[in-house]
Amino acid sequence: MSRRCAFRIRIILYLLTTCFCFAGIAAAEQELTVSAAASLTNGFQELGKKFEAANPGVRVVLNFAASGALMQQIQMGAPVDVFASADQKTMEDAWRKNLMVKESCRNFVSNRLVLIVPGGSRTAVADARDLGRKEISKIAIGKPETVPAGRYAQAALTKAGLWEALHPKFIYGDSVRQVLDYVSRGEVDAGFVFSTDAVVAKDRVRVVAVMELEIPIVYPIGVVAATQKKELAGRFIQFALSAEGQEALAKFGFGKP
Repeated sequence: MSRRCAFRIRIILYLLTTCFCFAGIAAAEQELTVSAAASLTNGFQELGKKFEAANPGVRVVLNFAASGALMQQIQMGAPVDVFASADQKTMEDAWRKNLMVKESCRNFVSNRLVLIVPGGSRTAVADARDLGRKEISKIAIGKPETVPAGRYAQAALTKAGLWEALHPKFIYGDSVRQVLDYVSRGEVDAGFVFSTDAVVAKDRVRVVAVMELEIPIVYPIGVVAATQKKELAGRFIQFALSAEGQEALAKFGFGKP
């Protein structure tokens, strides 16, 4: 092989290697970080896979926690592209702090608040009024300051005139899924979660009542103001609102907004 031929081969190999490197960088640039309320865990895991399938080269990174905690992370500079909250209040707080692209925010699913007991419980609980009975000593509830399900539970119990009387029995969870775990493991006598959470643990918990609320539970989703991937973030939101996205979320009990 001549020196000229060998030199040409080295140049070709160098160019191919460089192209692969740039391709890797391009792929990394298509990583989309989505912070979503804990109750969306199963639904968004499904939604993320479908979005990746529809958008080759995109990798969806999911971060789940209580809505209030997620907003605090964004406020502290966490690199997030899309934020989905379990309540309007948290999203409105994010607007006021200029953390969101307000015009991008849309309501995309609805939910219900339910009272659950451990699957094997023999304690007769038919509604929230029964929680005042002596045999009920521990009731799990999300922290109202940061957990939307806890805030909804507080509103429902206050409306029913039960909040103050039941307050000494409350065991607070950092997220609605922690509350679900408390109940499913039988560590508490009852708890308040979203109906979609109860569906996930239907073999371990039992729904005894649907709580009445003055304000419907509707989840908003939007583009984080600090993201450099606004177009891709917008695509994810549109996918969540699409027929395919809504079908994926409905599998886990979410209703239309």
